[in-house]
Amino acid sequence: MKHIENDDQFGGLTVNKGVTQPPVVNPYLRTRRRRVLPSAAELVEGILKGDTTILARAVTLVESLSPDHQAIAQEVIEKCLPHSGRSRRIGITGVPGAGKSTSIDVFGLHVLRRGGKLAVLAIDPSSERTKGSILGDKTRMEKLSVHPDAFIRPSPSAGSLGGVARKTRETIVLCEAAGFDNIFVETVGVGQSETAVHSMVDFFLLIQLAGTGDELQGIKRGIMEMADGIVINKADGDNIPRAQLAQAQFRSALHLFPPTASGWQPEVLTYSGYFELGIPEVWDMIDRYFEFVDANGYFERKRSEQARYWMYETIDSQLRAHFYNNPEIERMLAEREIRVLNNQQSSFTAARDILDHYFESMK
Repeated sequence: MKHIENDDQFGGLTVNKGVTQPPVVNPYLRTRRRRVLPSAAELVEGILKGDTTILARAVTLVESLSPDHQAIAQEVIEKCLPHSGRSRRIGITGVPGAGKSTSIDVFGLHVLRRGGKLAVLAIDPSSERTKGSILGDKTRMEKLSVHPDAFIRPSPSAGSLGGVARKTRETIVLCEAAGFDNIFVETVGVGQSETAVHSMVDFFLLIQLAGTGDELQGIKRGIMEMADGIVINKADGDNIPRAQLAQAQFRSALHLFPPTASGWQPEVLTYSGYFELGIPEVWDMIDRYFEFVDANGYFERKRSEQARYWMYETIDSQLRAHFYNNPEIERMLAEREIRVLNNQQSSFTAARDILDHYFESMK
């Protein structure tokens, strides 16, 4: 830029040129190369070797919504399926604040001391408003998170527990193929997720608290019928008498429920996750359960029922996805929604019209 102030008529005035403006983009910044997507064969090879980095990448593909990622993930799952099924799958649930993560930390260490490997799959609740999740379970599992034989993977529920449950079940297959012979699945702990997790595990452990005034509510909940074992946490110090009282109440309540499909009578124990008291007794109960269901054939029968259940669940989810992702259906949904909101058409006839159009287009 030319400065008139530097003209001879303006003696004594000088304006310096200044410095050249640097470029907006740092010239020394290297352009990040996009990571090349590994092939299904490479992922399977790494998983079978027990490489947790490769396992984590495969799980990410399983959780991805990208069609390309899903295609690779399904191929990996199919190839890992023959190497799966040789683990104990244990679901762990309880009300928020019951100490699930702390308990998993001490339960996991007890399991690892006996040999083997442990994978922890934690379903973390997502915000209904932002769809975000904290995914902070690893911070509460301080000892397991640094153990070389443990693999912890939190997954966001993202508002769709059915979808997350299916992906969690697929992740179980990958973890078993990687050599993890103990699988813990921690639920969100708020209703629907317990049913989904119950349909993919061998043993369902319910963690309860004593002295909270919620014992009767805990007994009334339908989750009691799904539990194979009930453990009362924080049975330490002054809370021991309250924990023992709650133990007696839960034992009495269990007699009111019909017999379980396995023939196993659920046990009620007390323990302290924080002080690591009563942990071996809890695991002895789980060992007795597996011995019991192995002997009467229920273990294999339940695994078969679960496989059939997830086949139909997958069909349902795929049909829903095919319906809602149809461009013509999307247009009709928008039109009919306006008519319903303006009281020009009932909800039922609008739904019938859309479904009739969908089925007609499938012929």
